[in-house]
Amino acid sequence: MINRPKGTKDVLPSDVYKWQYVEKVAKECLRLRGFEEIRTPTFESTELFVRGVGEGSDIVNKEMYTFLDKGERSLTLKPEGTASIVRAIIENGLDNGAMPLKLFTLTPCFRYERPQTGRFREHYQFSIETFGSSSPLMEVEVIGAIKSVLDALGFSNYIININSIGCKECRKKYVDVLKKYYYKHLDEVCEDCKVRYEKNALRLLDCKNEGCQKLKEGAPKPREYLCDDCKKHFDELLKLLDASKIRYRINDNLVRGIDYYSRTVFEFLTEEKGALNVVCGGGRYDGLVEELGGKPIPSVGVGLGIEHLLMLLEKNSIELPKPVNLDLYIATTSLNESLKAVELARELRALGVATEIDTMERSLKAQMKYADKKEAKCVIILGEDEINTKSVTLKFMQSKKEYKVNIDTHQNLQKLAEIIKNN
Repeated sequence: MINRPKGTKDVLPSDVYKWQYVEKVAKECLRLRGFEEIRTPTFESTELFVRGVGEGSDIVNKEMYTFLDKGERSLTLKPEGTASIVRAIIENGLDNGAMPLKLFTLTPCFRYERPQTGRFREHYQFSIETFGSSSPLMEVEVIGAIKSVLDALGFSNYIININSIGCKECRKKYVDVLKKYYYKHLDEVCEDCKVRYEKNALRLLDCKNEGCQKLKEGAPKPREYLCDDCKKHFDELLKLLDASKIRYRINDNLVRGIDYYSRTVFEFLTEEKGALNVVCGGGRYDGLVEELGGKPIPSVGVGLGIEHLLMLLEKNSIELPKPVNLDLYIATTSLNESLKAVELARELRALGVATEIDTMERSLKAQMKYADKKEAKCVIILGEDEINTKSVTLKFMQSKKEYKVNIDTHQNLQKLAEIIKNN
C-alpha cells in the first residue's frame, strides 16, 4: 500500500464540512469589510521567496520545497501567501488602481519542517493582505478583521500580543545594540542562533530554545530604539485599539520569523501554554512591494493556518454546525420503481432538494439502513401503490413526522420540496 507523504493530511468527508464552514464564515466576515479574494499559483520562482521572505529566515534556509523544472528554472512550492500576492499585484497592475487594496486568500502552503499537532508540511493558509495605507488605522482594520473571524467561529480564548520593531532606519541602530549584547553570550546560544546572529540578528528574539529564552529576557528591546515617527505610529495604534475595545498586551520580545516585517508586528495567542499556543500572526511590511520591483506601497497582513485553527476549536470544545448533506432518500424495490425514482429525483434536485436513490439494488431493509447511515433528513418508499396513486408518504428520520403528498404535478412537487426544506 502507498501511504500519504509525511506531514500531509487527508480531509475526509466526515470532516470537510468543518473546513467549508470556516471558509464560509471567514469570507462573509471579510465581505462585510470590503475585502476581495485573490488566488495565486501553487509554485513560484524561487527568487520571489528569497527576496521577499528573506535569506535570513528559517523558511528560506531550511523549509522550502525547491526544485528545477525541465527548463532548469528554479521553482518553489509556495511556503507562505504574502509574497505571491505582492507579485500578482505588481505583475497585473493592481497597484495602479484605487487604494486601499484589501485582499484575502485561502491557499495551500508547503514547509519542510517536523510535523507537529496542528502543523503540517502541506497546510492551508488563510491570509488577509492590505495595501496603500501607512496609517495605524490599517493595522486596526486587519487585526479587527481576523478578530471578527475568530469571534464569529465562537473562539474567544486568545490574547493579542503586539510590538513595534521599527522602520528600516531605527531597526538598524537597534540591531547594532542587540548584536553587542549577544556577542558576549555567543557561546551560550543554540547553533541556530549563531547563524541568526550573522544573518538576521532580530530573529534572536524569536528563538524557542529554553537557554536562548532566558538570554533574551535581558536583551535590549526594540521599542527602546524607535525613531520619533515609529514611536508616534505605535502610540497612535494603541490608542486606536483601545478605542476599538480590542484587548491586547505589549510584548517587547515579539518579532516575526519573516524578514519583510517593519514597525508593527502582532500575534493572536491562546491563553494557555503548549504546542497550540500561537493562533495566527502578522504585521506591517511597508518595504516588500518595492523590494519585489513595485512602487513603494505601505502594507499590512496576517496569516492563519486552517488546520491549526481547527485543532484549536476542537481543543476548546467548539463544535461547528454540521450541514444536512442529504435531504431525501427514495427507496425502491423493482426496476419499474427505480425508473420513476430517477424521474422524481431529477425534478426534486431541480427544486433544490438533495436527493439520492438506490443504485446498489439492495433490499428495502438495507436501503433504510443506508439512509440512516447517510443521515438523510427524510425518506420516501416508492412502491407500486405509490406509483399508481401518484401519492407518497414522506417520513422524517428524526422527528418521525409523516406527510402524505401528491406527486402528480409540478406544483405538488414544489409543495413536497417546501415541506422538506421547512422541517
